[in-house]
Amino acid sequence: MDLHGMDLHGAVMPHSVLHHINLKGANLRGADLRYADLRKADLRGADLRRANLKGAKLNYYTTPKKNGARTSATPSCAPNCGGANLRGANLTDANLTGANLIRANLTESNLTSATLLNATLVFANLTNADLISANLTGANLISATLTGAVFTNATGCSTVEPAGALNGKGCST
Repeated sequence: MDLHGMDLHGAVMPHSVLHHINLKGANLRGADLRYADLRKADLRGADLRRANLKGAKLNYYTTPKKNGARTSATPSCAPNCGGANLRGANLTDANLTGANLIRANLTESNLTSATLLNATLVFANLTNADLISANLTGANLISATLTGAVFTNATGCSTVEPAGALNGKGCST
């Protein structure tokens, strides 16, 4: 489905299945996307200011094979949120594993307990963002703006790129 550039301001879509949807440049300001399935959605340039994405599935994973066979590797091809405006978005408990958040505006966003495993946040703006208890294992924060961001009890901080970026920021590990 192609919702490229659509005005979905204030849309109420909790638990919606929106995977593989083209939302590039869409206006999702204030949208209720709690627990929505946005895996592999294209959110480049989307305006998600004040959107509620609590518990949203924003990662991409491969389902386990049947009959006890090995699980497929988790690819790092999450939704493309590069350049998305997520200012003030509620991303509590969101799974952003492998997400492309290059140049995303996450100013004042709530990322409490979010999973940012191997997420790319190069040049992302995390000013005053709340990352309490977030999992940052392997996240790339090169050139990210971290002014006022709160990392209390965040995990995986020692694995973040660039090395030492979160030293003294209150991370637990």
